[in-house]
Amino acid sequence: MAELNPKLAVYPGTFDPLTMGHVSLIRRGRKVFEDIILAIAGSTPKKTLFSLDERVALAKEVFRDDPHIIVESFDSLLIDYVEAKRAGVIMRGLRAVSDFEYEFQMALMNRKLNRDIETVFMMTDFRWMYLSSTIVKEVAQYGGDVCGLVPGPVVKALNVKLGLGYGCGEGA
Repeated sequence: MAELNPKLAVYPGTFDPLTMGHVSLIRRGRKVFEDIILAIAGSTPKKTLFSLDERVALAKEVFRDDPHIIVESFDSLLIDYVEAKRAGVIMRGLRAVSDFEYEFQMALMNRKLNRDIETVFMMTDFRWMYLSSTIVKEVAQYGGDVCGLVPGPVVKALNVKLGLGYGCGEGA
């Protein structure tokens, strides 16, 4: 097997939609890793609001100014994708203790499949501990204000997708 790059991390998820919690974690992860691949899952048991192409396009727009954040989609077993990218690390975010059990199980399975790839857990910034893509979608679907909870391009996309009309001030 080709040598793995310990300075390259893969941050996988559905990102439907990308939230400020995700953005915060990625930006903090960049302080630890040279490059991060934001790997957007094509196959998921979750019912997504945005198509895979839309989720990839939104993430690329959000991170367009950082060449060290690479946005890609994948539709395979995560560990196979990470191996193919020669990444040495899977980066995962934890919001609360309730996330830990599931993430721990996944990390152990990935470790069984490839002992050379490490999983690194990063705690979500306290400002975003309550935030999830599911909550954002639910609030937006009922016309609630998600400004400041998701990046500006995502607010615009939610408006279009859901036929809403709210706008955000600067810095959304």
